[in-house]
Amino acid sequence: MIRFLLVLVMLAGTAGAVVAYGDPEQIARASHKVSHIFRAQTATPAPAVQIPRGQGGEFALRAKINGVAAPMVIDTGATSVVLTWETAKAIGLPLEMLEYDVDLETAGGHTKAARLTLERLSVGHLVEKSVPALVVQRGQMKTNLLGMSFLDRLESWGVRADKLMLTGYPELQSGHRRSRTAMD
Repeated sequence: MIRFLLVLVMLAGTAGAVVAYGDPEQIARASHKVSHIFRAQTATPAPAVQIPRGQGGEFALRAKINGVAAPMVIDTGATSVVLTWETAKAIGLPLEMLEYDVDLETAGGHTKAARLTLERLSVGHLVEKSVPALVVQRGQMKTNLLGMSFLDRLESWGVRADKLMLTGYPELQSGHRRSRTAMD
């Protein structure tokens, strides 16, 4: 959609130059500038990660949270990324400042969790910043969960032939992420 709009802008700009100036040199310069802008905004391929299904049926991976490796399991039923207290401590999160005031239902039952924001969470080449997350109290969970607060930021994800495919948004060469539209 963005590419189509850029082509329309390029055509309209060139047509406007023809009408306004009628000077072939100015038209060529305008066309060159529009073409340069169009080339500078082309997207690189979208980053993607494949995660094989484990023997227990889960999709387990090693993510990096604020640069520190941590084992995680994909959980589409989890509204948020959820970290164990032990992982949060290993990452260096400020556990003494957290308030465990969020009610949370886990596979092991009811517990309390604390809200925080992860500076950076990456799975392979997929990198997200300022990811909302929860930390459970010490000993309440054994596994970190990669939930929807991360998955919702991706362009797509799905299972195909016992592999979970995570696909990010293409990055524009100018370094800006494509904005999501209402249709995404």
